[in-house]
Amino acid sequence: MEIIASGDGDFEYSINGVNYQNSNYFSNVEGGTYTVFVKDKDGCGQDYTEITIIDYPKLFTPNNDGYNDHWQIEGVAKFPNATILIFDRYGKIIKQLSPSSLGWDGTFNGNTLNTNDYWFTVDLGNGKSFSGHFTLKR
Repeated sequence: MEIIASGDGDFEYSINGVNYQNSNYFSNVEGGTYTVFVKDKDGCGQDYTEITIIDYPKLFTPNNDGYNDHWQIEGVAKFPNATILIFDRYGKIIKQLSPSSLGWDGTFNGNTLNTNDYWFTVDLGNGKSFSGHFTLKR
């Protein structure tokens, strides 16, 4: 995650309001809602805003090898009221996922689906939503 601040100054950055760093880049940040802080090192000001980080696999391979066998939104478990819908290319709902589930295994009504692109929508249950697509590869 990268925090972009505008204006002049020598800034430091935080994603928890306690631990600040010189770099505006934070690695290995899990999905969730964060309040990010930017402050001038000379004490000339501070600002903050709330952000939501969501990530998802761009492809998955449900072949029971123990790697990428399920597709799920990363970090969505932090949004217990979220609803995730997966669609085929014709707009047919293939699967509804709960945020606490393991994810989608690439089947529909017990039948294995072929390699293809699929689309999804996510309602986080907090007024925020997003959509995207991914590939199921066999």
